Amino acid sequence: MVFLLLLPWTIGFVLFTGGPMLLSLYYSFTHYDLLNPPHWIGLANYEYMFGHATIDGRPNQGDPLFWTSVKNTLWIIVFGVPLRVLFGMATAMMLTRPKRGVNVYRTLYYMPSIAPAVGATLVFVYLFNPASGPINLLLEKIPGITPPLWFGDPRWAKPALLILGLWGIGDAIVLYLAGLLNVPRTLYEAIRVEGANAWQRFRYVTLPMLTPVIFFTIVIGVINGFQYFDEAYIASGTSSGGNIGAPQDSLMFYNVWLYQNAFADFRMGYASAMAWMLFLATMVVTAVLLLTSRRWVHYGGDLA
Repeated sequence: MVFLLLLPWTIGFVLFTGGPMLLSLYYSFTHYDLLNPPHWIGLANYEYMFGHATIDGRPNQGDPLFWTSVKNTLWIIVFGVPLRVLFGMATAMMLTRPKRGVNVYRTLYYMPSIAPAVGATLVFVYLFNPASGPINLLLEKIPGITPPLWFGDPRWAKPALLILGLWGIGDAIVLYLAGLLNVPRTLYEAIRVEGANAWQRFRYVTLPMLTPVIFFTIVIGVINGFQYFDEAYIASGTSSGGNIGAPQDSLMFYNVWLYQNAFADFRMGYASAMAWMLFLATMVVTAVLLLTSRRWVHYGGDLA
């Protein structure tokens, strides 16, 4: 009976998840361009990925943008995830203070997170337009400030995406609000009696009680960072007239380069190899986070 109940899910998993994953693993060892049958080439795709390949008997320097896409992806994770944690926590703490209109404030802060990524990115491309965008028009009025080119400058393109990401942290704010409201008031009363100041109350009560939420947002943030695509693809393509990854490949993230190989150059075999490397990297980093969480994540009665 249990097997019959699980049968629809099992069939769906095999047809739409497990089967395609195994097929992509096979494709990663082949040359496949969608037009011709896949041709087995062994580890050539992986060798090309890391710059140790020989194609048609000729030495090859490897994928010119692989390491660039890896560095850009790591950049958005290293800077984006901590900022998401800090801004989400700080905003949630502020939203616990108002006595009137608190539900209105919380709704306003949450609303950006439900905006479609494509639509939100197009809005920010307009806001950051170096010639006519309202942000630069405002900065021009401030003496001594030269407005940046934002998505037209490789130094400012990724920071502009960080600002876009911080605008949509409403989902993280909700999680931190739930964590803050779940902290027992008796703990604050007890430590206040002992003479603790505001920083000590945060350090020894609030922060330890929020570690499960912090851990969850870090794991989800890292996974989303590895899968970063929509915002970079839309921002680079729109602001540069269709030149994906511009300016100067500063927005060429791993998933953007994978997409280009698969659906622009029809190199499905190499794209499958990139997808499996992404899967392995995500699994390894997630496993490391899970193992190290035992040292600093506290659940309920573990505070003692």
